[in-house]
Amino acid sequence: MTCHPKSDFLAVMIERGFVADCTDCDGLDLALTQGPLAAYIGFDATAPSLHVGSLIQIMMLRWLQQTGHRPIVLMGGGTTKVGDPSFRAEARPLLAEAEIAANIASIRRVFAAYLRFGPGPADAVMVNNADWLDELNYLAFLRDVGRHFSVNRMLAFESVRSRLEREQSLSFLEFNYMVLQAYDFLELARRHGCRLQIGGSDQWGNIVNGIELARRADGIELFGLTSPLLTTADGRKMGKTASGAVWLDAAMLNPYEFWQFWRNTADADVGRFLRLYTELPVAECARLGALGGAEINAVKVRLADEATTLLHGAAAAAAAAAPARAVFEEGGSGEALPTVALSRAEVGAGIAVVQLLVRTGLARSGKEARRLIAEGAARLDDAELSDPGLILDAARIGARVKLTAGRKRHALAVLAD
Repeated sequence: MTCHPKSDFLAVMIERGFVADCTDCDGLDLALTQGPLAAYIGFDATAPSLHVGSLIQIMMLRWLQQTGHRPIVLMGGGTTKVGDPSFRAEARPLLAEAEIAANIASIRRVFAAYLRFGPGPADAVMVNNADWLDELNYLAFLRDVGRHFSVNRMLAFESVRSRLEREQSLSFLEFNYMVLQAYDFLELARRHGCRLQIGGSDQWGNIVNGIELARRADGIELFGLTSPLLTTADGRKMGKTASGAVWLDAAMLNPYEFWQFWRNTADADVGRFLRLYTELPVAECARLGALGGAEINAVKVRLADEATTLLHGAAAAAAAAAPARAVFEEGGSGEALPTVALSRAEVGAGIAVVQLLVRTGLARSGKEARRLIAEGAARLDDAELSDPGLILDAARIGARVKLTAGRKRHALAVLAD
């Protein structure tokens, strides 16, 4: 994408690496220079919290607001009842309305950490597409909106075609999702003057549909901006770890574990993550990301501090970082090791040491964990592990246990409650 923006927002997006593509970069840039512009990102309420995989879009909304424009957080109270089929192998499970409403209320707390909500021209607003989708008259919708869509073209979108080519079922309910998302953009333009939709690059087809619908139905010009779909240096999907999703809600993942996720970033990802997930100047991100050796560990602590402060606040970040600072700045003992928190309910009558090696990321699978033990390359509290069938109960774990793979890879498992 060739674009030399004059607007602060687009300049920040491009410089920090947020942009995959734009429907009309020059046109959007001009619109951004003409006063506050409203832009939205949609989030389906499929869980009580978003996870780190959604954080790139949340940061885009934050930068939008900080450069003088208005973020719209669209909660999919209506579209969650359908489920986005984009690049999925099967349909999402359908949720009851009460569960969707509870999820939306929970998710709002996360956005309150990143955005300022209010009535001002650059204040964020959260809306729910159930407000208009639940009231649709089916025949009127088909006549007024459906007539603008070509089934031939819809079948050609990669998100649909890839599923059909794999001969995986795509229900008529899911097929309607792209029409509903396009209609969301039109409704937001009508109700809130929204001119821009932002999303991951997998949403490109859905965004283009909305732009074309608005042009045909109301004769208005809208824009789309997509972010890259991120994977970590080792090829894993962003926001997923061996122990599960990295949730943004403290009730589902405590600040210490969130801090540890960033502290455990691969060396190759540090510079990129500093640009995307912190507000440090780009030049400083480049300088820090170029460091190596022992210095890179201190940079990972900085990344963890900055990312945790944005979500959970400075006090929570400082509390999570204290053990690490004892290691890197004061020469203390190994409390800054990667850590997995276990609930007592999760441990129950006992948890297998093989499972703990996988949960802490020291082994990629149970098979690899058993191989480490067989080769004498795994240790528990610095004592060699010899029994792959060892079960640890809550009393044995105590406040924590230290696990080791090889000579230099260590991790802690702690009881969280």
